[in-house]
Amino acid sequence: MRTTGGYADTEWGQVHYRRNGDSGPWIGLFHESPLSSRVYEAVLPLLGRHARAVAFDTPGYGASDPPPSRQTEIPDYARVLAQAAAHLGMERPVLGGVHTGASLAIETAAALPGGVSGLVLSGVALLDDAERASYLSQWTPEVPFDDHGAQFGWGVERYRRIWGADVPPEMLHLAVVELMRTHDRYDWAYQAAFRHDPAASLAAEPAPVLLLDAEFDLLADKDPLALELARDARLVTLPGLPGQPHLRVPDRYAAEILAFARDITPEERNRVL
Repeated sequence: MRTTGGYADTEWGQVHYRRNGDSGPWIGLFHESPLSSRVYEAVLPLLGRHARAVAFDTPGYGASDPPPSRQTEIPDYARVLAQAAAHLGMERPVLGGVHTGASLAIETAAALPGGVSGLVLSGVALLDDAERASYLSQWTPEVPFDDHGAQFGWGVERYRRIWGADVPPEMLHLAVVELMRTHDRYDWAYQAAFRHDPAASLAAEPAPVLLLDAEFDLLADKDPLALELARDARLVTLPGLPGQPHLRVPDRYAAEILAFARDITPEERNRVL
């Protein structure tokens, strides 16, 4: 099935989304900073065979209108993303996200009036005070910008450093292009995520949680704490991966989400996914 795009009206303007599938459970996906729903391009058609899957551009990223200021917090982003989900008629969806997207999924679940059926989280930022301070001060330096294109080389170096020197060229291109689209505010949601502590909201969430993580993800060491905090959680670790499971193994990533959705959604248990 073909992936389509669209816009949802919210209090901050329009939120852009990509969508695939016209039946089955709702699945909503949120991306890591500072990228966009493009990271789910390979995942959406796989989910769309059996579900109504939507990937959102975080406000200020991709093709979504920005929030009112750089001091916007994760629950504020989540409130607006919940408005976008309501615009699409999403009822008790499974929400998933990677890194910043995981925090957005947790808080959007709390913002949706009807709640969610479940959460799929990859890399939950359960940071201690020292880690939080380090990320806030070091992770988002100013982008160099000049008439020689210093920003492009900087972007390539950044993603080769944080995703690995052997990052596939197509992944590197996607990341750098999306970063360049928001070079003047790429840090907004990053900084919001570093300021935010998702622990209380994760502990309060009544829906089942799937921790779906790459073995060597930057935040994989937080999975045991997430397992302790969540009321009903399970962990699936994808072995050998340095991170980015949705980009590196989209088929496995999608299959795990669909299996989870089938398990937690009563009306789906008798369907063959």
